[in-house]
Amino acid sequence: MPYRRLPNTDNARIKALRTAIERHNSLFGQGVVLLDIRKLEVLLLNFENAQIRYRDSLQIQAAANKKFQKLVKNARLYISHFIQVLNLCVIRNEIKKEHKQLYNLEPDNFTVPDLTSNDAILYWGNSLIKGEQARLAQGAAPIYNPAIARVNVAFSLFKDAYFAQKTHQNTTIRELDLLTEQRAGVDEVLATLWNQIEGAFAYLPAKERLERCKEYGVVYYLRKGEKEISEDN
Repeated sequence: MPYRRLPNTDNARIKALRTAIERHNSLFGQGVVLLDIRKLEVLLLNFENAQIRYRDSLQIQAAANKKFQKLVKNARLYISHFIQVLNLCVIRNEIKKEHKQLYNLEPDNFTVPDLTSNDAILYWGNSLIKGEQARLAQGAAPIYNPAIARVNVAFSLFKDAYFAQKTHQNTTIRELDLLTEQRAGVDEVLATLWNQIEGAFAYLPAKERLERCKEYGVVYYLRKGEKEISEDN
């Protein structure tokens, strides 16, 4: 015996609602009263709009992320290069190793910190800029190739894009939450609608009843190994 199952995708939910609305008049002519048709139309419109807003926010986030990843790579390169040059200056005794502490770097550690995460880039970018400013304030000569100004440009572009991307992500999460909330309401309405539709055709033979219900958007599935209902059922 085929079993009824509510839609499991947003497009299927929209299709089911639209079908019920489009078939409403013919059912009404048979004396069947569905839920308030105006409320169904508003529900469909709101759900479609929620789906569009979520898709749009997701696309905006994805497009922004492509640009963001380029800025991440560039900032990481400049930060890594600056630390390497700083270490070389210490090795050549051009900068005292104790001055590395101004950059939050350990004096005797000449490895480049892990820069794989965005948080690490934020931390080390800020540390290098503040450290170089503090060292220059003591009358020291600036580091070149790259100069801290070049590092600051790459880092600032990264930082602005990082917080913008956070905003995009939060927007997408919020739109998804709103869409998820509406899904529950749509499913509840569809369950009531389908009960009414099945009730309207309860007097028909099983096979004809299923076919008529399908016309009004009700979805049925056969379990594995089951066959379609015969004409006699």
